[in-house]
Amino acid sequence: MGSSPFGSAPTDLHPGARNAVEVCLAIAPGERVALIGDLASAEVAASLAGALDEAGARTDAVVLERLAERPMRQAPAAVVAALERADAGILCVQPHEGELAARMAIVAVVERRVIRYAHMIGVTPEIMRQGMRADYRRVDALSQRLCQRMRSAGRLRVETPEGTSFTAAFDPALAWIKTSGLISTRYWSNLPAGEVFTTPATVDGTFVCNATAGDYFGPKYGDLSATPLTLEMSGGRLTAARSDRAGLEREFWAYCHTDQYSDRVGELAFGTNIALDSMIGVLLQDEKVPGVHLAFGDPYGSQTGAPWKSRTHVDVLTRNCDVWIDDEQVIAGGKYLMARLGL
Repeated sequence: MGSSPFGSAPTDLHPGARNAVEVCLAIAPGERVALIGDLASAEVAASLAGALDEAGARTDAVVLERLAERPMRQAPAAVVAALERADAGILCVQPHEGELAARMAIVAVVERRVIRYAHMIGVTPEIMRQGMRADYRRVDALSQRLCQRMRSAGRLRVETPEGTSFTAAFDPALAWIKTSGLISTRYWSNLPAGEVFTTPATVDGTFVCNATAGDYFGPKYGDLSATPLTLEMSGGRLTAARSDRAGLEREFWAYCHTDQYSDRVGELAFGTNIALDSMIGVLLQDEKVPGVHLAFGDPYGSQTGAPWKSRTHVDVLTRNCDVWIDDEQVIAGGKYLMARLGL
């Protein structure tokens, strides 16, 4: 293998890295790949560099800390330059508070250039040993079936034993998107993958976040199972947030009032990575665990077709979902009822 600025990686990370490079991104010999990593993710980035080398790629490896102080306030010029000449890209970093705008600028380059791209924010060695070893062709089959089903669905209902109870309705003009791990130039994807999402028309009810929350909340507050964040929604807007952790409650409410759409439900998503059966406290993987989750703020309108934007985007996760599409239950206790989906 060629040398990497990220050093070396444990051998047990290589199967997940090869899955990312060979199956998910389908890197061909001679393709140029921008691999952007940070020091906190060095082992994972090194495993990806090794897999790219095995695939015969020409890799532009970039270490963020050599380019800018963290948190980075804008996309470094060298990162943009690497993506401008790439056939595919990978962003493999840990999230810092205040970096969302810089990450969105990186994604904007990817979307403008229409290249294959893996977004690996918060990736860990544990994730490489778990979610990145999934059979993504099976994940894709489930994701495709859900997309087909939801395009004609009128209503979704989600319940959990811990108090989540909400309904959602949908706008048929807005697309259902699958990020199932098989990445194309049309849609970039998080890795590990396994998600089907849209921008809902309305969401009403209660969401109890008793797992992880997105952006910087996950690294700062961790798993919320002992101190849940209870969110009330009406007409697709956040109307109340409660938690025994006053700092979390205050910060989440302020975050969701950054701009006029920060309190709007911009994403409703199914987790479809059926290789996973429990959460580990890292959003990047936990949002792919079978179930349904929400995000407030930006609706990824370039993918769903939603006509509005926000400077913020924060996911909230819950455990042990029961889910009904219209009146048919398709998830029970966090497990897909595969036969009801024709699988």
